[in-house]
Amino acid sequence: MNQAILLSDGADNIDFMIHGIFSLNFFGQEVWITTSHACILIVMLLMIIFAIAANRKLKHATDKPDGFQNIIELIVEMLDGMVDSTMGKWAPRFVNYISTIFIFILMSNISGLFGLRPPTADYGTTLALALITFCMIRFNKAKHQKPADIWKGMCSPLPPWLPIWAPINIISEIAVPISLSLRLFANVLSGTVIMALVYGLLRWIAMIWPAALHVYFDLFSGAIQTYVFCMLTMTYVTQACDTDE
Repeated sequence: MNQAILLSDGADNIDFMIHGIFSLNFFGQEVWITTSHACILIVMLLMIIFAIAANRKLKHATDKPDGFQNIIELIVEMLDGMVDSTMGKWAPRFVNYISTIFIFILMSNISGLFGLRPPTADYGTTLALALITFCMIRFNKAKHQKPADIWKGMCSPLPPWLPIWAPINIISEIAVPISLSLRLFANVLSGTVIMALVYGLLRWIAMIWPAALHVYFDLFSGAIQTYVFCMLTMTYVTQACDTDE
């Protein structure tokens, strides 16, 4: 696969594109394993290793926790508090899912600090996460709300017998995964592009001071986008579960 270069005039090392690592044949179709797949695998392996280490540590937890146990308890309490304050009575059902995507997205966003291309800078990753949220919304709405109530909501603010607003409301429902995925994707990709430009154009000059840019694009912006994605997911799912009864 050809290397994709942003600027070729004096900046031949600027590159933030997705590249193929190797290809596989599935039923006559060529499928590429890309840098995004490799980065996702690395993030997942780190999450699995951390989860195993945390599980073993908590099995031998003490009344006076040490450093690692304190970190685990802090993370769990923070995530539990975030989900409980947003989802209320529905929090116990979704805390595991929200906590998992929060950690995955955050680790993906900050992976640029370690020389990886953030998986969330690939629209295929963010769209998949948004589609999972969309399926959860539709499933819980069908589970907790009657068909008549769903139709009434689609026709709102007009009466159900006058469905003029139904097409607009349907479009707004379909737009949920698109807006969720594009928001996360665009913010992470923009930071990746800017950092690639900085290092590609300045080369060896950009050794120390770009750390401030990493703090913003990878840490601050990455954490904010993680929180926004999870907060919107919790809000949409809670609205789907709540009824007027």
